[in-house]
Amino acid sequence: MSLFGRKKYTLVNVKKKDIPAGLWIKCPDCSAPLYKKELQDGLRICRKCGCHLSMTAKERVHSLLDRGTFQEMDPDLKSKDPLKFKGPKTYKQKIEGDQKATGMKDAVLTGYGKIQGKDVAIAVTDSRFIMGSMGSVVGERITRVVEYATANDLPVVIVSGSGGGARMYEGIFSLMQMAKTCSALAKHAEKDLLYISVLTNPTMAGIMASFAGIGDIIMAEPKALIGFAGPRVIEQTIRQKLPEGFQRSEFLLAHGLIDMIVERKALKDMIAKTIAFCGKKKK
Repeated sequence: MSLFGRKKYTLVNVKKKDIPAGLWIKCPDCSAPLYKKELQDGLRICRKCGCHLSMTAKERVHSLLDRGTFQEMDPDLKSKDPLKFKGPKTYKQKIEGDQKATGMKDAVLTGYGKIQGKDVAIAVTDSRFIMGSMGSVVGERITRVVEYATANDLPVVIVSGSGGGARMYEGIFSLMQMAKTCSALAKHAEKDLLYISVLTNPTMAGIMASFAGIGDIIMAEPKALIGFAGPRVIEQTIRQKLPEGFQRSEFLLAHGLIDMIVERKALKDMIAKTIAFCGKKKK
C-alpha cells in the first residue's frame, strides 16, 4: 500500500554536519566544556569553577596595559646554543619549533607602557616557549627592562609563569641569569622604586628562586602552583604525604610567602592601586 498516494518511499540518511574541530576545550579543573571564543573574551577564566587557564604573554600585556601604550624592548634578541645540546631534539630545533608555534623569539615579552595612566616597565614570561624557562635571552631581556625602569624612575611589574625554571639546554649560562636579574632588581630597590611580582600557574624552580620571589609586593592568581621542586618530587624525596593544597597560592598566602591573591579580572586595578599607594620614591 502506498503512503499518501505514492507507490513507494525511502528513508534518507542525512549525514550529521560535522562540528569544526578546535572550537571547544575542557576545563583542566572541573572538566566543563568551554567555548574558546567565550573563554578568550572572559580572560580565559572558566565560567563554571573560576579556574584561571594559561594566557599567552601578549594576552597578558593586553589585559594589563592601557590600549596602545605598550612599547616592546629588545624584540630581536635570540638564544644561541653554547653547549651544542643534543637530545630527541637539538636545542636549535626546540627553539625554532617554539618560535614558529608561539610567534615569539623567546619565552619573555618586555617593554614599557601605562596601567590606568601610570607609567610602568613590564616583563611577562610565556609558558608555551620551553615551559617559560629562563635562558640567556630571558635573563638579558628582564635585566634590560629593569635597568630601563631604574634609569627612568619607573615601577616594575613582572608576570611569571614557568614550569621550567633555569633552562638546562644552556647549563651554567642559564643559572647565571638568576643572579643577574636579582642584581638588577637590587639596584632598582636602592633607588626606592617599586617592584610588583605576579605569580601565575605554574611559577617554579629557578624562576621562583630568583626574580619572581623577591617582589616588594607579591601577588598570585588563585590556585597557582608556586615553589621550587614540584610536589611529586618532594613526596618521593621525603616519603611523606604533603598537606592538602601544598604549594598552591592559598596555602602560601596562609604561610606568609605571598602578599595577596588577586583574581585576573581585578589584577589591573589592583596593580594600579598599589602603584598609586606606594610606587613613588621615598622622600
